Amino acid sequence: MSGHSKWNNIKRKKEKTDGAKAKIFTKMAREIAVCVRSGGADPASNGKLRDCIAKAKSLNVPNDNIDRVIKKASSEKGDDYEAITYEGYGPCGVAVMVETLTDNRNRTAGDLRHYFDKYNGNLGQSGCVAFMFNQKGILIIPAEGKDEEKAMEDAFDAGAEDFDMDEDYIQVTTAPADLGKVREALESKGYTFESAEVEYLPVTTTAVEGEDNIKYMGLLLDALEDDDDVQSVWHNLENEDVLDR
Repeated sequence: MSGHSKWNNIKRKKEKTDGAKAKIFTKMAREIAVCVRSGGADPASNGKLRDCIAKAKSLNVPNDNIDRVIKKASSEKGDDYEAITYEGYGPCGVAVMVETLTDNRNRTAGDLRHYFDKYNGNLGQSGCVAFMFNQKGILIIPAEGKDEEKAMEDAFDAGAEDFDMDEDYIQVTTAPADLGKVREALESKGYTFESAEVEYLPVTTTAVEGEDNIKYMGLLLDALEDDDDVQSVWHNLENEDVLDR
């Protein structure tokens, strides 16, 4: 079940050190501020802000932090951030998509190129790997105490495209534009989420072989995720469990 891979990513973020958690909070603050400045401070009328708040809560960002960012972004002029998605290849040709929010595209592109070059990959041109992914809304729900038949019925009634469940997690897949609608419908039925966001899902996967390549792949992902301008990193690594991260 692909939800396992996603849950491992979320769990790793939640278990990071306090310093790394602070970095996650900062990145979410930037994302929330951009949503507020582009669509307003009221989540009731700003669907992107609602989805962003839900994502922040899934990463354990405190409500006080979220409220403070919304208030500040709605009352003060802030930096102008540009959303840019970069594409490249990691070791063994693993496809990598990097979503950024940046106020200096030259700095961000230079930093990302450095990471790819340093760890046996290369930053490519726009479109070089995007065709290897489909964008989908993905909701991960703890399976404990859930009846599979009832959960499936609730998911499809809410407008889901697909449903998958194992003993630990439920993964609900939606069209990207339907993520917020499905999440809110399931929330109204009492469901809670480990994560709920639009993701790049790989159409095909690539395995990394060799001790050095495995090490470099892990270091590349760490470097990308630690960069202040990077919001999300997606890849088509087949054997993700080999990364000792």
